[in-house]
Amino acid sequence: MKNDNLKEQYRINERIRVREVRLVGDNIETGVYPIAQALKIAEEQAMDLVEISPNAAPPVCRVIDYQKFLYQQKKRQKEQKAKSVKVVVKEIRFGPQTDDHDYNFKLKHAKGFLEEGSKVKAYVFFKGRSILFKEQGEVLLLRFANDLEDYGKVEQLPVLEGKRMIIMLTPKKASVGSTPAPAPASAPKVVKKVITIPKPKSEGDKKTEE
Repeated sequence: MKNDNLKEQYRINERIRVREVRLVGDNIETGVYPIAQALKIAEEQAMDLVEISPNAAPPVCRVIDYQKFLYQQKKRQKEQKAKSVKVVVKEIRFGPQTDDHDYNFKLKHAKGFLEEGSKVKAYVFFKGRSILFKEQGEVLLLRFANDLEDYGKVEQLPVLEGKRMIIMLTPKKASVGSTPAPAPASAPKVVKKVITIPKPKSEGDKKTEE
């Protein structure tokens, strides 16, 4: 299906229905030719006439082996895809008065996220009057970043956005066995994944269930 779509992007030979074209290609004298003459030149070289810039005035056509042209386009697409970087962002939520047990539980998950190459967006959510504890939330996030210093580095220091104080961490190194991706030709795609980590049950909860 992808190959068919690639073929449909370009008109070739008799499918090019214009009066004249600007001709380019190897061993070709670049210039504007009537379409009939351009087709004849391509035929004499046992090549195809491929319209590569249909919106130009006049349209630009290249004299080239069409199958070779498609192969080069497909190869270029693969290279661009390989250079693109998909950045996964996973979120971890804290309360302003998170206890040590819950904190360590989420810290463990954050280590795993960073080891797999994902960014971690940790935030403290302030509900109602708990906004009064924003300094306490900042201290918690800085402690979180410090405990993860072997796994990730701070990309964004704690900042208050509405009812949330956020810190962003990015992996310090690639996960084991992975090959660092080359620099992207364009801006990386960001995939946001919100991870809801259930709070572990305390001993009191377990006894109640029994």
